[in-house]
Parts: sequence; structure tokens; C-alpha cells
Amino acid sequence: MFKKSIAWYLVVAMFIIGVAPRLEAAFIPSQAISLATTDRNADLERIQSVLEQKIVKQRLHDLGFTDEEIKARLSQLSDQQIHNLAQQIDDLRVGKADALGVIIALLIIAILIVVLLQLMGHKVVITK
Repeated sequence: MFKKSIAWYLVVAMFIIGVAPRLEAAFIPSQAISLATTDRNADLERIQSVLEQKIVKQRLHDLGFTDEEIKARLSQLSDQQIHNLAQQIDDLRVGKADALGVIIALLIIAILIVVLLQLMGHKVVITK
């Protein structure tokens, strides 16, 4: 009885698999995405807000760039270049957030090592 129900289940499953249409899918390359939806003014505002920060402005002045030269170079960039620059600025991370994550990860690793040593029967002795 059990073998008969399994056989019928397999027959039905194979019928459903055979009836399902064959589909093909592929990845679309990133160049196919239209850059027409990007807003040049919004990207320029994002870049300008970063350039107006005190540290960035001071570093650019140390490298010998004046405010007029920076604006002239920004105006020479194409829409795609400005959009790429704005995206790269968004991807920048401040070191403080990364440092906190590293400290937490190191503490978790240290706790796991101590727990594993205790489970294995070893004693952890810290001396000066």
C-alpha cells in the first residue's frame, strides 16, 4: 500500500514538472541601466555639501586648488561622471562606525575562545 501511494505521488510530480513551461533567465549587464533618471542637480548638491566640509576644503587647499578651480573642474564633468562621484561619496564610511564594529567583533571572539577553552577542560590563568 505504501509503495503504491509513493508511485502515484511520483507520477503526479513528474506530470506537473513536465507540464511546467521552460523559462530562461539571465543577468542584465549594468550598462543597460539608463542613466537618464539621474538628477545632475541633486548629485552636484551632494558633491558640493561634501566639498564644503572643513576637512575636505582644507585638504584641497593644501593640494593647491582654489574654489574657482574646483568649480571649473566639476562643470567639465559629464552627467555620468558626476553621478558616479556622488555614488562613491555615498559609499564612504566614517572610521568611527567601523572601529566600533571591530571592537565588538574582537570581544565576541575573545569570549568564544574562553568558552571553548573552558568546555575543553583547560583553565585560563592570567598573571602579571
